[in-house]
Amino acid sequence: MSRQSSGIRFLIDATEGESRRLSVGIEIKGPFTSSNLTMHFPRWVPGSYFLREPIQHMTDFIATDQAGNALAANRKDVDAMRIKLSSDTTSVMLTYQLLAVNLSVRANHLDTTHLHMMPPFTWFMPTEGIDSSRMNMEHIVELHSPKGWTPATQYTSSGSRSGKGELTSNQGTTHCFTSPNRDEFLDAIIECNPNPMDSWVVDGRTHHLKLWDSGGHEVDAGMLERFKEDMDKVVKEHHALFGIPAWDNYVTVIHLTENMRGGLEHLNSQTSMLPRQCLIPGHEDEYRDLVSLYSHEYLHQWNVKRLRPRNFLDYDLQREGHSDLLWWFEGGTSWLGDMLCVRSGAWSEEDWRKDFMRKMKRHTARHGMETESLAESSHDAWIHLYRGHAFSRETQISYYLEGELALMQLDSELRRRSKGEVGVCDLAAELCRKHALEYEGVERLGVTYKDIRRTLTSMKGGRQLGSMLDALMHDRKAPDMEATMDFFGLNLVAENPLKEGEEKHGWLGVNLSAKGGKVTVTSHLAGSPIRHCVMPSDEIVAVNGVRTSSMNALKTSLKGKAGSEVKLMVSHEGMLHEHTVEIVSAPQHGVKLEGKGNARWRAYIATRQTQ
Repeated sequence: MSRQSSGIRFLIDATEGESRRLSVGIEIKGPFTSSNLTMHFPRWVPGSYFLREPIQHMTDFIATDQAGNALAANRKDVDAMRIKLSSDTTSVMLTYQLLAVNLSVRANHLDTTHLHMMPPFTWFMPTEGIDSSRMNMEHIVELHSPKGWTPATQYTSSGSRSGKGELTSNQGTTHCFTSPNRDEFLDAIIECNPNPMDSWVVDGRTHHLKLWDSGGHEVDAGMLERFKEDMDKVVKEHHALFGIPAWDNYVTVIHLTENMRGGLEHLNSQTSMLPRQCLIPGHEDEYRDLVSLYSHEYLHQWNVKRLRPRNFLDYDLQREGHSDLLWWFEGGTSWLGDMLCVRSGAWSEEDWRKDFMRKMKRHTARHGMETESLAESSHDAWIHLYRGHAFSRETQISYYLEGELALMQLDSELRRRSKGEVGVCDLAAELCRKHALEYEGVERLGVTYKDIRRTLTSMKGGRQLGSMLDALMHDRKAPDMEATMDFFGLNLVAENPLKEGEEKHGWLGVNLSAKGGKVTVTSHLAGSPIRHCVMPSDEIVAVNGVRTSSMNALKTSLKGKAGSEVKLMVSHEGMLHEHTVEIVSAPQHGVKLEGKGNARWRAYIATRQTQ
C-alpha cells in the first residue's frame, strides 16, 4: 500500500568532492498556508547532546518558484531562512552549497573518495508555510553521486538512474529513496563510496556493512571476516535477550581513520569511527574496541531508539532536550553492550577483564563523584560532557562510565536477592516490553525514572531495591565496586602492586603531554601533590635543577623520591617559578581483577543463546 506523499523532495549532489561542498536542494510543492515559508535547520541529533549550527556551513542560498523566478529570502533567527511567497506560488525550489569538511560521526564529510551525510545537518525543515502534518508523510530523497559509488542507508530504495545531476549537471548516478515520516527521515545516514557493501542475514534479519578508510588503506580480508563473524555473535546475543526484532535491514558504517574515534546510533543504523589499526592483524586492543563500539551502538536500537525518555518521544531538534536518565540510556548501554560481547563469545573473558581495568583506571583517577550525581550529570550533559576542559573531571563525572559501574553494582545486588534468576539486563528487556516503540501491548510509551524504579521493585529480588537505585542515581558518591566484584568471587587489586622492599618512585598526579622537548601538564588526577601550584598548560622545566625535556627524563628524576621534597621548576605563562613540594608515591587503586570467579560469575558471563 502506497503512503501519502508529503510533496517534498530532498536533493543532494556529491559529484564535486574536490571542492568539499555539497550541492543541496529542497523542492516543496503547494499548497502553502502563509505568505512566508520559514525553514529551520535542526540543531542537534539524539545521541549527541550538543547544539550545533549547520547553517554556518551554508552559502549561495537561492529560492525560486515553479517558473524559475527568484523569491526574496532573508535570514531569520540563528538557524533559519524566510522566503516570501506570492499568491500564485505553487512550488518552491531552494538550493544552496554546504561545506562538508568535518570528519566526525556527527557531521557531513565529502571528498573525492566518499560522502557521509547526516540529514539534520544537510536540509532545512519547513516550520511555517505548510501544513505541519505533511512532515509525517512520505518524503522523497535523491542523491546524485559519482559513477561507481554505491550508497548505504536505511532509507528505502526506489531505483536509480544515470545521467546529469539536477543540481550540478555533472554526470553520475542518481540514487532515489523514500522515507515514511519526519523522524525516520531525520534519524538516518547516507554513506556513499566505491567500496562494496556486504549484506547477510542473521536470525532472519538482514545486516549491511559498508567501510571507508580516510587514507585509502585496504582492509585486511581476514580481519574483515573475523569482524563479520563477531557481529553475528553480538547480534544473536542481543536477540537472545530482547527477542528477534520486527524491523529488518540494519546498516553498519565503519570509518577507519588515523586516530579518531566515535560512534553514533541512528534508527536501524550506526556510524562508528575508529583508528584503522582495529582491522589490522596484531592489534587486539583496538579490535576489542571495535567490537565493543559496534555492540554499544547496536544495543541503542532498543535502549534509545525504541525505549526512550518520555519527553524524547517527540523530538524538538531546535532546542535542548534535557533528561535525567542518560545514566540509563548511555551508562546502561555501555555496561550491557560489553556484557553481551563477552556472553556472545565475540570477546573472551580476558578481553572483558582488560576493558574493565581500563575503565577502573579512569574511574579512580578523577574525583568528580563527590560533587555531581548521575542524575545531575545526565541533566547537564549539554553544558558539561561535550564542553570539557582541564578541570572538568574534578567536579563532573561521565554518565557513561559512572552509570555503567553503578548499574553493575545494582545488577549484582539484584542477582544476589533473586538467587541469580534475574539481573538488570532482564530489567532492560522488561522496560522494552512495557514502554518501547514497536512493541505490542505496551503499558505506555516512553519511560520516566518512576517507571524504571517501579519495574525494578516489581521484579523478583527487587522489592527492596528502590532506595538503592535512588542512592546510586542521586547521591554524590562513587559506587562500591569492591563489594560488587566480591559477589562474583573476584578481588580488585592494584595493576602493579609494590613488592616488599621495592623503591617507591615519586608521583606528581598529573596527565602530561610531551612535544618539542617540552613536558606540559594537561590536567590533574585525584590526590595530586602539585594541584595547588602547577596548572594545566604549565611546562615542567626541571626537577632539583635537572632539565626534564622528555617523559623519560621526568620519570628518571622522580625515581626514589616518594616521601621526599623536591624543587620543581615550572614555566607558567612564560615566567619561571620554583616550587618546593613533597612528592608522594602513586596511589595503589584497586583496578585489576584477581581470581577465577565463582559460579555466580560464570553464570553472569554465560550466553543466553539456545543452541
